[in-house]
Amino acid sequence: MARRRKNYFHYVDQDSLSRISGEPLLTPFPMEGSVSGHHRSPHKGSSVEFAEYREYTPGEDPKRMDWRVFARTDRYYLKEFEAETNLRSHFALDCSGSMGFGDPKSKLEFGKSLVSTLSYLYVGQGDAVGLHTLRRRKPQVLPAKRNPSQIQEFLEVLGPVKPKGDTFLAPALHEIAETVRMRAMIFVVSDMLDEPSEILDAVLHLRDRKHEVVLFHLFDRQELEFDFDRPTRFVDLEGGGSLITEPTVIREEYLARLDEHVQELRKGCLESQARYHVVRTDKPLVDAIDQFSAGRIGGKAA
Repeated sequence: MARRRKNYFHYVDQDSLSRISGEPLLTPFPMEGSVSGHHRSPHKGSSVEFAEYREYTPGEDPKRMDWRVFARTDRYYLKEFEAETNLRSHFALDCSGSMGFGDPKSKLEFGKSLVSTLSYLYVGQGDAVGLHTLRRRKPQVLPAKRNPSQIQEFLEVLGPVKPKGDTFLAPALHEIAETVRMRAMIFVVSDMLDEPSEILDAVLHLRDRKHEVVLFHLFDRQELEFDFDRPTRFVDLEGGGSLITEPTVIREEYLARLDEHVQELRKGCLESQARYHVVRTDKPLVDAIDQFSAGRIGGKAA
């Protein structure tokens, strides 16, 4: 008897679809494509050209392997070719342990919904979408495609993912910069618990490769307000350690350091012409999409 596939379509936010339906999500830069659509293109005519890399699977033709990428990353990648499309978007979702924080919905669950909804909207307007789950061990990659079945592939990858392991954001973004070769929109959905300088170095790497970069910085309400009113045990969701402390004693310093972290990321994104959006996971998901649609570079916190 065939095993029944689990339905993860609830990650596609229906409120967002009803609000945005019929309004194209535009890109601010010319896209290299020939498929008729909403986005500007610097080229005319139709062609098939190199699109991106994907990891080599034993048994595949080694002639398509790129040894220069192997020399840089110590991993085997094959070249992918396909017909150009007007917009190619890649969604990079942080799946580290800290993304499991949040109540009633974790940052990871919110991120899954944000990625699923945006990808659904892009495929609906004829654009190609790809997926990268960011984790140190066993990351998953779906090469960018524009056929409707890609959404089901997204959901089947995203649905079972659990938050686990330490932060691996900056190295993963550098790898995306090395392997996604055709100009694209790179959406990064993360709580950004990495050194701002390392994240910004990776953003610059992506920008040097001519990609447009959008950072969605996810916060649970308690991370922004730190309104604990009694001695509390704080647990490191990535390292496993814990600390019992009086929140009122450390609240002022915590909020000051958090603000420094956010401002450094915002400033760096402004300088590199990447978009940066602070997103609260206790707010409606459509608010985050509205921030992006407004096209504000270095957007303010919601």
